Amino acid sequence: MCPVPISCSWGFVVPAKSHIFREQPSSGSVQLTMKRFLASSLLALCLVGSTHAAGLIVVDDPLTETTPTPQFRPPIHPPPDDPGRPPHWMPRPIPRPRPLAVCPLELSRQQVEVRIDDQVAVTRVEQEFYNPNPRRMEGTFLLPVPKGAQLDRFAMEINGKPMDAELLSADKARRIYEDIVRKVKDPALLEYAGLDLYKVRIFPFEPHGRQRITMKWTQVLKTDSGLTEYVFPLNTAKYSSQPVKNLSVKIDLHSKQPLKSIYSPSHDVEIRRDGAHRAVIGHEVSEVVPDKDLQLYFSRDTADVGVSLLAHRPGGDEGWFLLLASPGMDATRDKIVKKDVVFVLDTSGSMAGLKIEQARKALLFCVENLNEGDRFELVRFSTEAEPLFRQLTAPTDDVRDQARRFIKDLKATGGTAINDALLKALALRPADSERPFMIIFLTDGLPTVGVTDIGQIVSNVTQANPDKTRIFCFGIGTDVNTHLLDRITEKTRAFSQYVLPEEDIEVKVSNFFSKIKEPVLTNPSLRFSGDIRVSKLHPSALPDLYKGEQLVLAGRYSGSGRVTAVLEGTVNGKQQVFEYPVEFPSTSSEHDFVPRLWATRRVGYLLDEIRLHGENAELRDEVTDLARQYAIVTPYTAYLIVEDEARRDVPEAMRSLNRFRGNPDAMRQAGRGYDAFRRQESGDAAVLSARYGLALKSASSADSALAAGNAEAGRSVALSPAAAPSATSRGIPAGSTSRVPMAMPAQRAAASGMEELPAQSRHVEGKTFFLNETRWVDSAVQKHAKADRVRIPFGSDAYFDLIAANPVVRHWLALGAEVEFHWNGKIYEVHQP
Repeated sequence: MCPVPISCSWGFVVPAKSHIFREQPSSGSVQLTMKRFLASSLLALCLVGSTHAAGLIVVDDPLTETTPTPQFRPPIHPPPDDPGRPPHWMPRPIPRPRPLAVCPLELSRQQVEVRIDDQVAVTRVEQEFYNPNPRRMEGTFLLPVPKGAQLDRFAMEINGKPMDAELLSADKARRIYEDIVRKVKDPALLEYAGLDLYKVRIFPFEPHGRQRITMKWTQVLKTDSGLTEYVFPLNTAKYSSQPVKNLSVKIDLHSKQPLKSIYSPSHDVEIRRDGAHRAVIGHEVSEVVPDKDLQLYFSRDTADVGVSLLAHRPGGDEGWFLLLASPGMDATRDKIVKKDVVFVLDTSGSMAGLKIEQARKALLFCVENLNEGDRFELVRFSTEAEPLFRQLTAPTDDVRDQARRFIKDLKATGGTAINDALLKALALRPADSERPFMIIFLTDGLPTVGVTDIGQIVSNVTQANPDKTRIFCFGIGTDVNTHLLDRITEKTRAFSQYVLPEEDIEVKVSNFFSKIKEPVLTNPSLRFSGDIRVSKLHPSALPDLYKGEQLVLAGRYSGSGRVTAVLEGTVNGKQQVFEYPVEFPSTSSEHDFVPRLWATRRVGYLLDEIRLHGENAELRDEVTDLARQYAIVTPYTAYLIVEDEARRDVPEAMRSLNRFRGNPDAMRQAGRGYDAFRRQESGDAAVLSARYGLALKSASSADSALAAGNAEAGRSVALSPAAAPSATSRGIPAGSTSRVPMAMPAQRAAASGMEELPAQSRHVEGKTFFLNETRWVDSAVQKHAKADRVRIPFGSDAYFDLIAANPVVRHWLALGAEVEFHWNGKIYEVHQP
């Protein structure tokens, strides 16, 4: 086996001849094969949208030298002390020739810079590759180009020397791809069949030498429904056994019209707006394995609020839609809504030390960043609540000085009168005011003074808040009652954030206040004309819109046609109505990320319903079905999926997450974690569970949200007690519910089982596949178990005929040489001959 696995994200080296090395799987482990290793070497970047994919390098002359390799023969050791015992035989290696493996090139550096002017994008990519092999290597660079991509100019340099590229038609390119697939017995290149291809001869890579490859191209981007899309290919390393060391993407976006929504459904990106017409989008990571292209959508509009809609409806009665709404950065001062805000800070004894210091800095930042025309109040509370001004006050210089002195003098002492503090803050709202009124509430503890029952506190707050004042809650540390804070924000169209002990309160609160400091549209509502019916919206109650921020709304729809989206809200006490033409298609295969994004938010919402209001069969079943259908796999949903399939007695060959199911330690701990998720209101696990729910409910990218949610859920599960109250009732063996902590081997097995969960599922072109032993099985097979079955040998004529007749299947077949999926009323079984 090559000692240096692949670690690049654009170009790769693979041998032209088929040297397949295979590591035999141990019991209960995922099979790691050199076939998959070669798949990573072969994988080129697939374009879905308006840019072209990057390339791969095929080595023309693989190594044929030989080197000694161990073989075992048992020599006799000295006789043991007991002469009656037979001699003990131990293996000793002896050499045998074998072929010398070729190591793929390493990517030591990659830098991407993009300049977009309206619809013209210029992309420049610089990579440095390292040859870890002890001999010179030569190869061919292949660059797939999707249909419809308008590449006006393409240039390539290798070590500063310009190179000419030959453009091959899709038919010729397909034959090249299929030949490579046949030779190395791996289908990874299938998703590029049907694409044009650039072909460039690569000069020799010297032994342990480096090559710098620079590519630059210009393209015209496509605009549809008011949104312009740019896609940069990052998915070459999705089969890589080693992460990419350093990867950076910088997109400098310019527009003659004001920029409104800027949105990436694929990655967490940093968006820095520089006025109304420019933004810089950044994505920088290290030691990661990219597995999808970076997608970026942006809209340009002169309207006060820009609204755009993306829809996906491959067929059926209902489709999915994603609506983006943003005022951008061009809202003028007279369009910024004047607001009233009350800062409420817990100064009980538990806040002593670093907590109170960071909270003081956070409050000072907020006071300094109040807008002209705003009003504010400060309320500190411990055993009792004490307002500073006793009324809302304009932030004049003298008032700010008074507020600074008040904040600096705050001391941590006494109990925690949460009910009293919230009611006094709500009472500060003037009865006749049309201004948006919000409360920013910071606490680190449970209610200990006055009313302490959380149901009664929530009821009191609700009754005292008929105008739906926004109450944004910050839970500091892990001693807070998450059910109390989350139920308050649920009632007031706000949200909670939880600051862990290792996190900085000042950073969390300051970042939040920077985003909400300039309201543009408050109390918004949305409706559509015509016969369009929308349902299952997330978020269900629209939040206020702020300058430079955007609303991301996901939902289901029925009906079709071009209709009017009507957005209403309040601007400085006056009702405003905005109308936008949008289209809900009757069928559409575009924007296939939308259903999974909607499902991720839906699962987060349903799980929070279970956490805050109790579990029932309908909620649990819907979570389970959505998680299985859209690969929303976390420790909680994985436990529910396995439990559901065991209850329904699903045949072994069709089950999901078999590897997780086969790890009893991971299953037991996940079951305990799920029970803690449902039952615990405060403590470490409760806070992490609340953060998990927020990550899923507020998802902008399904994969990024699931990664964040998995991190929170994994920590919560690890902290779960060794016994869960309902573990036995949920099918966990009674002998496993001891309150004695798990032994270290069991803890390691449980942690390993949960870390492997994301690798056991893939969501590809509208289908979810689970790894069952060595076969990827479509989750839809369970629902169509009685359908006719068609067995097709991998690499056969029938195999390639199926791809030619149904191009979409190539994306599913690219998963591996053993795939089972439901398509057009049949179940296709692709198997290794």
